[in-house]
Amino acid sequence: MRWQDFRRSDNVEESSDGGSSGIGGIHLGIGGVIIVIVVSLLLGKNPLDVLALLTDSGAPTQSQTQREAPVPSGPAGANSPRDEQKEFVAHVLGDTEDVWTSLFQQRGGHYQPPKLVLFRGQAGSACGLASTATGPFYCPGDRDVYLDLSFFQELSKRFGAPGDFARAYVIAHEVGHHVQNQLGLMAQMQQKSAGASDIARNALSVRLELQADCFAGIWGHSAQQRGLIDAKDVESGIAAAAAVGDDRLQ
Repeated sequence: MRWQDFRRSDNVEESSDGGSSGIGGIHLGIGGVIIVIVVSLLLGKNPLDVLALLTDSGAPTQSQTQREAPVPSGPAGANSPRDEQKEFVAHVLGDTEDVWTSLFQQRGGHYQPPKLVLFRGQAGSACGLASTATGPFYCPGDRDVYLDLSFFQELSKRFGAPGDFARAYVIAHEVGHHVQNQLGLMAQMQQKSAGASDIARNALSVRLELQADCFAGIWGHSAQQRGLIDAKDVESGIAAAAAVGDDRLQ
């Protein structure tokens, strides 16, 4: 995958929370998340709703809004493996911005790209606590994507989905949720979910995740058409979707 050929986005920031204890909510380990999911399914509840209740920290505090400067570019921003990952994220995000800007313009619209917040351990968001355990996610409340770079290592070692495109898919999927939000699709789902049964709400949630997968595929198709990914990249993206796709947890 020739990610270095992607335009670099300036919309990547680092959270200054750094895993400090200044944020409310409950920190769940991977095992805790799995237990919540299993119990939720046995009770007929939506696991995402239960996780949201457990990790919700209420109104954002001052520590939740503290951000460091955008990730530096050039040699100063790529001196270590982690710095290289930051560069990777910035370039992939930049390409999603270009693709969706073009698609929105074709329909007479204006794409407003999200911020992507990198953090270590945990960070605050308008949707509650962002932690390594919850994995990458999009918060409609502040229109930001949250990502702990350690997830990429877990993606490769635990879920068996290595490769640059697998990592890029994760980013493109969360950006897909932002596209849904900007198009009003999330609001439509919330309206349909109001008063619906738990089973119906869960089905709507799965559809939303699958559509985000589809939107990630739209970006991937564009990259493939430009000769920036190959067949092996596509296979790694499929592996990532199958291993850690949010819809699989429903």
